[in-house]
Amino acid sequence: MIRRTQAERSDETTGRLVRAARELFGAHGYAPTSIDAVAAAAGVTKGAAYHHFNGKVALFRAAFVGEQEEVAAAVERAALSEPDPWAALRRGCRTFLEHCLDPGFRQIVLLDAPSVLGWETVREIEYAHTLRVLLTGLHLAMAGEPPVGGDEANGRAAGGGAVVGGAADGGGVVGGAAGGDLPMRAQLVFGALCEGGMLLARSADPAADLPRLAAEADRFLAALRP
Repeated sequence: MIRRTQAERSDETTGRLVRAARELFGAHGYAPTSIDAVAAAAGVTKGAAYHHFNGKVALFRAAFVGEQEEVAAAVERAALSEPDPWAALRRGCRTFLEHCLDPGFRQIVLLDAPSVLGWETVREIEYAHTLRVLLTGLHLAMAGEPPVGGDEANGRAAGGGAVVGGAADGGGVVGGAAGGDLPMRAQLVFGALCEGGMLLARSADPAADLPRLAAEADRFLAALRP
């Protein structure tokens, strides 16, 4: 029998807590969900939960990061299924909007995160995940290059000289020598997508509204084509 290290046991407990937090915060919202409930759902003690997270906000932040990682990966996979860079960008944007139909994503990312974490923290985390993917996709589309994923995508974005600001620069936008206005455009597109997600989150029939929002997103992207 292979004995796990302390670090492996700690990582497993953290993973269980984050999965339980995403499920409960997504189903019931931030306010009604207690750390006790998350610990019980994860099968650990309340003390173990506090050992890994210093409070409910920290646990919610980890759940939010998990949601961002998942949607960024989904957008990237969708984009990679399209050979044309502009089709990849449109597909990625639609995938983001489709993800907004998920009740847990809507509750955690669109409804609770701004008030629980604050806009600066929300944007900082989004810059590291979803917006990073969007910036890469827009960079490749403007350059007429095929979509890429993973480490290659990060390298392409960095090679383009575009830096998307987070906490270090106050959330601003810095365009490198080859970046120009591209990061600013990426933030505008991302802002439009987030507003579309908020519309879906508050819609009485989000599935019916999705095609119209996706069509508007396509028109918005078409205006960016050189």
